[in-house]
Order: sequence, then structure tokens, then C-alpha cells
Amino acid sequence: MNAMTHLIAAPILLPLLTAAIMLMLGEKHRPLKAKINLFSSLLGLGISVMLLQWTQTTGVPGSVGVYLPGNWQVPFGIVLVVDRLSALMLVLTGIIGVSALLFAMARWDGAGSSFHALFQIQMMGLYGAFLTADLFNLFVFFEVLLAASYGLMLHGSGRARVSSGLHYISINLLASSLFLIGAALIYGVTGTLNMADLALKIPLVPEADRGLLHAGAGILAVAFLAKAGMWPLNFWLVPAYSAASAPVAAMFAIMTKVGVYTLLRLWTLLFSGQAGASAYFGGDWLIYGGMATIVCAAVAILAAQRLERLASLSILVSAGILLSAIGFAQPNLIGAALFYLVSSTLALSALFLLAELIERSRSANEMPLFDDGDLPRPMESLQPPKGINLDDEQKAVVGQVIPWTMAFLGLSFIACALLIIGMPPLSGFIGKLSLLSALLNPLGLGNGTDEPVSNAAWGLLALLILSGLASLIAFSRLGIQRFWTPEERPSPLLRRFECVPIIVLLGLSVALTFKAEPLMRYTQAAANALNNPQQYVMAVLGTRVGPSPEAKAAMLEVQP
Repeated sequence: MNAMTHLIAAPILLPLLTAAIMLMLGEKHRPLKAKINLFSSLLGLGISVMLLQWTQTTGVPGSVGVYLPGNWQVPFGIVLVVDRLSALMLVLTGIIGVSALLFAMARWDGAGSSFHALFQIQMMGLYGAFLTADLFNLFVFFEVLLAASYGLMLHGSGRARVSSGLHYISINLLASSLFLIGAALIYGVTGTLNMADLALKIPLVPEADRGLLHAGAGILAVAFLAKAGMWPLNFWLVPAYSAASAPVAAMFAIMTKVGVYTLLRLWTLLFSGQAGASAYFGGDWLIYGGMATIVCAAVAILAAQRLERLASLSILVSAGILLSAIGFAQPNLIGAALFYLVSSTLALSALFLLAELIERSRSANEMPLFDDGDLPRPMESLQPPKGINLDDEQKAVVGQVIPWTMAFLGLSFIACALLIIGMPPLSGFIGKLSLLSALLNPLGLGNGTDEPVSNAAWGLLALLILSGLASLIAFSRLGIQRFWTPEERPSPLLRRFECVPIIVLLGLSVALTFKAEPLMRYTQAAANALNNPQQYVMAVLGTRVGPSPEAKAAMLEVQP
């Protein structure tokens, strides 16, 4: 077991240690806690990038790294596993976490107590959910990240936030109960909760017990689908995400993807083509449930009047697209879906942050300036001269300079809209085009065979186009209302910590446009590995425990 193997546990242990330190510091040292939080988040992101690179260079079959925290033989102990898919999700979580934290440091971290400790605990739960390799510990990490999200959801108070937060807590507590029931049923049938061990035992389940197995899997799926946002289990999501503070909502954009990731992981591992009578169990539910989610969210988008609600509904559209793509069980479609997941998540997180700044510009900004941290107030010379009729003196209109704050918000809004709608030239267009190409070529290009496109594929293809059209209408309407409607109001005051994370997220999305091929190769390799679960199973079950300290001492004694 080399040093990189031990690094698999670092994304979980680092935020745990950081949260403990910040709880001991108390609220009097908030600036210090913010710096510690930022340092820990950046370090966690660096570790995630190292793990992602390791999965591409390690000699383990299928690029899978396995770590046994308690040094117990699989499947009896806790197992942490990193492969291409989990490493990708770790890096995405780290990027969004750092961006949301930078935005929160401008003012949101002071809106309530224990923000930084809760933030690190949520990061720990997210990292753990992507790394764990058994259902029980998946439940544990789900509860860790949800417990932290309850506090973050209510952070900042306010009647709407408290009301939506209570609904959010109630739904997630119910989903957690279903999680336990489903896991208990599966354990009762198979005698294990280790994912790799389950992949071996599910094909061997007697026919008399298969109904109980499918019932447990169905109950478990309901819990995950509620977290992923599938219709009709997503009624809680839009009010909760719209009411949350901007940095918390940006973090929730990746939380929704935890449900999608879990479904993808378990469905391709436990109910793959090698699962015998349970092969592809529930695939049609994923396809048509995802399509129903797209339809309902696209219709609701047309009626959205606030940017926060538009961003929340766009999360549902992306969730529906991803769930439907998973249900088809086609490696090329899943690879395209993973690329779309990265691009859409970055754009949606940026939109949540941007929405708070744009909505701030609709009212007179009374927020006091900081000494060094604030960006300059627009100069008075940029305002129209008093006493001049702009209709008569056209030169005054032509010569007026747009305040840089409005220019920044407008350009960022356009970039977010292009990414989420899927219009060229940004990476959102590449993601949706890849999905359309995969739907029209079920077996991939250059396979030498003709595979007819199914009716479900045609339906998803049409919904991809129509949902993009609905988003185009909604973004155009809100853009006109926010930027083109003439109103006498001052430009909003922006701070560096509020602008930098938006620039970073949108900059990465633009970078994906120019570096789409490497990421597409990576996501396709991840999809191919998911389509061949034996590699994952062999890597996990083939891991041997390390020698105990007593055994090491005995080995040293026998050496000459």
C-alpha cells in the first residue's frame, strides 16, 4: 500500500479535522476561520486533482484505487474506492466548494453562526459519498452532508428561508428513512452491503427472493430519486434552492448530482447486463421518469420570474436529462452525459451566485463599502448629465459609458445562459450535441452495424431541443427585464470576493470549450469502465489487508 493509496482517505479526514478546529475557535475568530476554511478547501481540491491524475496512471485494473481504513478484509470492513467517475466528482465538488466559499466570504458567512464549520462538514459528506464502496457508509455520509445542509439552508434566517428549510428537512428525513428500509431489505436477501460483493451475489439470488430484492432496490431508488430531483418527487427542490443564500444554493447544485451519481454507480454495478434476471432493472423508470422531469421543469421555466427560481428549475432539467441518459445503458450516451454534467453544474453554480448580484441591482444599494475589499463605486461622470433631455440631445446617449459592474453582470449572464441553454460556442453546446449524437448512434460511430433509434431516444432528443428552446425564452425575457428595461437605479456595488468565483466558474466552462476533447476522452473512459463492472469488482474484492504491527515486528525479527 503506497502513499497515494493512503491519500484516498484525505478528502474525508481533512474537512473533518478542519471543522473540529473551527468549532474550538468559536465565533470571535471568524476572519481566522474563514482563512482556515479557504486553505483547507484549496488543499482538498489539490488532493482531488492528484487522485484524478492517479486514476489515469495507476496500474490497478480499471484504474481503481482501494483503501481499507480499518484494515479489515473486504467485504467485512469499510472500503473507500476512487476510480475515474468518483475522482471527477471529487474535483467538481472541490471547484464549486472553493468558489462558493469565496463568494460567502464577502458577507454571507457573517449572516449566522458556525457557517465555516458546517461548510466543511458538508464537504466531508460530499467527498465521502463519492468515495465510499458500501451502502451503509453511503447512508452515513448522506446523513453527514444533509445534517450540515440543514444548518446551511437556514443560514441567514428570513421567513421564506425558514419555511422552505423546514420542508427541505422533512423531505430529506423521509428519504433517509426509505434509504434505511431499502438497504435493510437488500441486506436481508444478499447478506452484504458492499457494492462489489453485491454485484457478485445479485445474479445468484434465488427466484423466490428476487421480488424482495427488487422491492428493496425500488425503495432505495425512491430515496435517491428524491435527492436527484426526479418528478414527482422534486416538489420540494425549487422552493428550497430558491430561498437558500447564494453560496449555499451554489453548493446545492452539486448536492443534487450526488443522487444522480449514486444511481449511476449502483445501477451500472448491481443491475448491469451481468445481473442475470435482474439485468437493467428499473431502466425504463429512469428513462421515462427523467423525460417527465424535463417536461414539467421546462413548462415551469416559461413562467419563472426570478433568476433564483430559473436556476433551480434548470437544475431539474439537467437532472432529467442525466437520469434518462443513465436509463439507456449505452456507454457512449453515459460518456456524453458525464461531460454535460460537468459543464451544466459549473454553469448552474455560477448562475446562483450571479442571481444574487443581479437581483441586488434592482433596488437601491445601501450596503456600506469596505476599505479595500470593495470594488469602486461607479463614477458620477458616468451618469447622464442633469437637465439634459436625452431624446433631444442624442450625443449624451451615444457618449454615455456603461458602468463596468453592469457590463460584468450582463456578460456573465449571457455566458450562463449560453451554457445552460446549450447554444454555441460554449461547452454547453458541445455537451448537448454529444448527447444528440449518442442518441442517434446507439452503438457509437464507426461500429459497422446499423442499430435503429428507439422511440424513447427520439423522445429524449426532442425534449433536449424543446427544453433548450424553453430556457432560451425564459433567459431572454429575464435578461430584457433585468438589463434592458429602463429604470432609474444605481449600479450595484460588487466586491472582489463576489466577482472572482463567478469568473473562475465561467472561465472553466470556457476552457472546457477549447479542451473538450481531453475531458470527453476521460468521461468516455469512465463510462466504459462503468459498462464493465468486473474491473471494479475485481479491484475491490482482490485488495488484501496490510500486515499488522505484530506481523511486521515478527518479520523484522526473522530477517538476518
